[in-house]
Amino acid sequence: MISQNRRLTMKDNQAKYPQLRFKGFTDPWEQRKLIEVADYRNGKAHEKDISENGDYIVVNSKFVSTNGAVKKFSDELIAPLKKGELAFVLSDVPNGRAIARTFLIDEDNKYSLNQRIAGIAPHSDTNSYFLHSLMNRHHYFLRFDDGAGQTNLSKKEVENWTELYPSIEEQDKIGSFFKQLDDTITLHQRKLAKLKELKQGYLQKMFPQNASKFPQLRFAGFADAWEQRKLTEIVNRVNKSSNSDVLPKVEFEDIVSGEGRLNKDISSKLDSRKGTLFESENILYGKLRPYLKNWLFPDFEGVALGDFWVFEATDVSVPSFDYYLIQSDDYQKVANNTSGTKMPRSDWKNVSSTDFAIPSKDEQKQIGAFFKQLDDTITLHQRKLEKLQELKKGYLQKMFC
Repeated sequence: MISQNRRLTMKDNQAKYPQLRFKGFTDPWEQRKLIEVADYRNGKAHEKDISENGDYIVVNSKFVSTNGAVKKFSDELIAPLKKGELAFVLSDVPNGRAIARTFLIDEDNKYSLNQRIAGIAPHSDTNSYFLHSLMNRHHYFLRFDDGAGQTNLSKKEVENWTELYPSIEEQDKIGSFFKQLDDTITLHQRKLAKLKELKQGYLQKMFPQNASKFPQLRFAGFADAWEQRKLTEIVNRVNKSSNSDVLPKVEFEDIVSGEGRLNKDISSKLDSRKGTLFESENILYGKLRPYLKNWLFPDFEGVALGDFWVFEATDVSVPSFDYYLIQSDDYQKVANNTSGTKMPRSDWKNVSSTDFAIPSKDEQKQIGAFFKQLDDTITLHQRKLEKLQELKKGYLQKMFC
């Protein structure tokens, strides 16, 4: 019989070998503290040196959490970061998405380290990308977030972080692998962002702006002026209450904000909660300010829970056109003119009495079909991106001890 101590030793030894590794590597990984593999330093205050068009990027928590998308600048390189170093977020609000995120510096003399961000400089026997992949949002650091107060990681807590490391040669292989995967993910993110920008551009050009009766861009064969109609002439507001326990329930958190698609399978989300009954080709629209960009044009019947408006097309409009009308700038301006302070919401009296321009039903169908095809392309790219992100998540679990 194997003793308890031997079982623990065997388990401990197994933990030193990742589930998946490159050919030729068989040695166990070694346990090390961060202070043994990298040097730590704190950033410096930049608040008095922020410049609209400065030469240097200030690395703060917003910059790191958006992977460099949101930038602030400085005219002075107060705390320079070098290529290959990591910027690491030390402070964040409860349940924040920035805490313990890393950003790998890609160029010398370009970035300046702000306060509450740590600079992590890997030693020569530590691969930067390996450490970046290992350290980013590591569960050890997330444990310091109690969900109630501000999280402030200390120098000691970061330096004492202990993990398993392979040889530098294996680190190089793993780092290179994840860099290639991250580059592919970034490429898909950029493609997706361009498609979304393209859609926004078309929404501005294919719907008349500022009470005009003619859009800037339209399909060949259509030249007539669009007609001004009250929203209540274009759509009916559905108020069929239901507590059906056989129809799927839709809540705000089920819809990807601003993308008009479900973020998960809700076919089994069946219960007897009461909401508004909707049918295929009805439009679900979140009327509360945090959810104004939550809308859905479903191809199934269900029950909408919470503060949704449910629209159906009247005889002067087609559902697909109405769906993109509510995404147009003219509609969103009115919808965003919310009332109340505690939980601002769109004012139905204001929205329903507003005039919106609509074309003939034939042109509506063309517009609806055009945007549907564009949305389908966006969804396709979104799903590819999500699969890549899931793939990365799986590799992170299997290629690290």
